[in-house]
Amino acid sequence: MKAHALICPVCDGESSLLDVVDFHKSCEERRGIYFDLSGIPIYYAICHNCGFCFAPEMAAWSLEQFETKVYNQQYVHVDPDYIEIRPREKATELLSMFPGVNSFIKHLDYGGGNGLLSQLLKAADWNSISYDPFVDKNKNINSLDKFDLITAYEVFEHVPDVDRLMSNLNTLLKPNGLVLFSTLLSDGNIHSKQRLEWWYASPRNGHISLFSKKSLDLLSEKYGWQLASFSDSLHLFYRVLPPWATPHITLNYNL
Repeated sequence: MKAHALICPVCDGESSLLDVVDFHKSCEERRGIYFDLSGIPIYYAICHNCGFCFAPEMAAWSLEQFETKVYNQQYVHVDPDYIEIRPREKATELLSMFPGVNSFIKHLDYGGGNGLLSQLLKAADWNSISYDPFVDKNKNINSLDKFDLITAYEVFEHVPDVDRLMSNLNTLLKPNGLVLFSTLLSDGNIHSKQRLEWWYASPRNGHISLFSKKSLDLLSEKYGWQLASFSDSLHLFYRVLPPWATPHITLNYNL
């Protein structure tokens, strides 16, 4: 990839190339599983202002390229948890986090894959649906309702266009709604002028947008939201906490 000036997709700050990894670098490396090298170099860049780290070449891929090269039949080998383990864990987490809200909120699982999380919540009498840009690529999001709660588990790191994601969430969210999402923060894991060895920087998983705390802060401000991070992986966008969420959020997270 030719070296040239790069603009940060989050803050428009000056960015530069950080490192290059093989396309087959996957998140399974954290479990000691390594795949054969593909011989395809994937470059990551980093913003000198906000610390956002991104793969500019893959961010320019078409939907069809992602379907062919990343989200294909082999994807299960690099993220086996997405089929059942993660949806079941997140359903249990939500039911524990927001008990008794099923009768009066509408929930959307954005980037919900096979829809299992929503199915599990429906079984618990939640008004829940799933939307995934790949699974539901022929569905116009403007045809969807507006939601009190949007979850986006392990979605942000996959998106090639951060502004489009935020615009979609803003379109789908009620004015006093919540966006609860998970993505690992890069703070302490990515450093300028150092090799990119963090397991989460894995192009074979489609992990091409890696957020620092500062980049998430700037992104939330850009869309008029506040950001709360409950851990280095679980976060919340909101404007004002709605009455249905206040007791649970305040009790569990002291927001």
